[in-house]
Amino acid sequence: MGAAMTETPPPAPLRLFNSLTRQLEDFEPVHAGEARVYSCGPTVYNYPHIGNMRAYVFADTLGRTLSFKGYKLTHVINITDVGHLTDDADAGEDKLEKAAAERAQSIWDIARHYTEAYWADVKALNIRQPAHWSIATDYVPAMIEFAKAIADKHCYELESGLYFDTTSVAGYGRLARHSTDEGESRIDPVDGKRHPADFAIWRKTPAGEKRQMEWDSPWGRGAPGWHLECSVMSEALLGFPFDIHTGGIDHREIHHPNEIAQNQAHSCSNDSGARLWMHNNFLVDRSGKMSKSSGEFLRVQLLIDKGYHPLAYRLMCLQAHYRSELEFSWEGLGAALTRLKRLVMAAASVREVERAPVTDRRLSGLLARFDAAMSDDLNTPVALTLIEDAAALKKIDAGQKRAALEAMDKVLGLEVLALSRADLRIRPKVAAVTEVEIEAALTRRKEARAAKDFAASDALRDELLAAGVEVMDGDPLGWDWRLEN
Repeated sequence: MGAAMTETPPPAPLRLFNSLTRQLEDFEPVHAGEARVYSCGPTVYNYPHIGNMRAYVFADTLGRTLSFKGYKLTHVINITDVGHLTDDADAGEDKLEKAAAERAQSIWDIARHYTEAYWADVKALNIRQPAHWSIATDYVPAMIEFAKAIADKHCYELESGLYFDTTSVAGYGRLARHSTDEGESRIDPVDGKRHPADFAIWRKTPAGEKRQMEWDSPWGRGAPGWHLECSVMSEALLGFPFDIHTGGIDHREIHHPNEIAQNQAHSCSNDSGARLWMHNNFLVDRSGKMSKSSGEFLRVQLLIDKGYHPLAYRLMCLQAHYRSELEFSWEGLGAALTRLKRLVMAAASVREVERAPVTDRRLSGLLARFDAAMSDDLNTPVALTLIEDAAALKKIDAGQKRAALEAMDKVLGLEVLALSRADLRIRPKVAAVTEVEIEAALTRRKEARAAKDFAASDALRDELLAAGVEVMDGDPLGWDWRLEN
């Protein structure tokens, strides 16, 4: 009798947490073999902070997992360039209008600048391009038609605009659990509203004012309410119902319940629009630098300027489950950078080899466990340990090892087979000394140490330290350096 063959276990079923039902559910696509996903995008009145970007790392990880599981992915991310007020109120200043007035610039120029800044962060964090970037102002005519279709049965008009009557649909607020202590409300009162939770579908431009972005409508010249745009664009690009709607946990309380109410009204049913609603938790910053009103607030470019590779922040996000709070600290980012460096170094030996089909039982077992982890509501903390285990395997076919690492990294997006250790050195933007100068000094220092000329070695070390370069003799990963801020 020959040795028994080890069969690869079948792929694990994909299970995702549905905020609407508060439970894990098997992913069953609306259209066989496809996955249609809509993610709430940024309001482009300022730079996104790193807490904002956690939502897109999460959405990208979800999309990569769906692709890994064999689904044809259609992902839509919107760009809000109109309609979002300075908070979740129904009256007051539009964020874009306010930013344009403060900077004495065209609102269109403001939106373009911050959209491009957001796209730069998307690229830096290795977030894949969606199938569509849906720009809100491109869909205003469709928003007006959508509003006209629901106005008679579900809306009423006030001097300030057209409002949605939240009692006109069944189960309003069930996503946020408004009827329990879990619910919360940040909606300011507006004179004439029938119910506190009612929200603006169309906001009229106040008499005597003129906005840079305004359109004619049956309810007067003005602009659409913020919630309207996502209902319109998701239906236009994905169709109702579609599979998954994502966003930050703050959207779970007001924005997404209002979207669901609009979708129910438009479909004349209790259909929420998406089968699953998924929300990432907050990034917490104890220093208070997350707020955009804090001046030098925490954004991806600030991390880069301080010398950290942006994929260290991506790994930091993946170390926590997307539904868990994640605390940001510079120490934590440094630890994530070290972890990424270790992974890149472990993968370096197979960077240049040709991939080969995975037949080794150790690798196939790790791939099966990786699939199970990602299929278990995107359990990235476990998945990270598994790619590290695969990278650390010894006496194994290099081509198979490369194939396994590549398959895992397509999901995690850490570029472990493309990055080098040198790419991950800490190099602040403000540093005056160049890498060529650092490497030349280090070469002389190595020669001095080899010759046991420790006085010269120490002098070179002091010279580098004076230039802001820390020579990391005790680096557990080997001889290295970093530039201090």
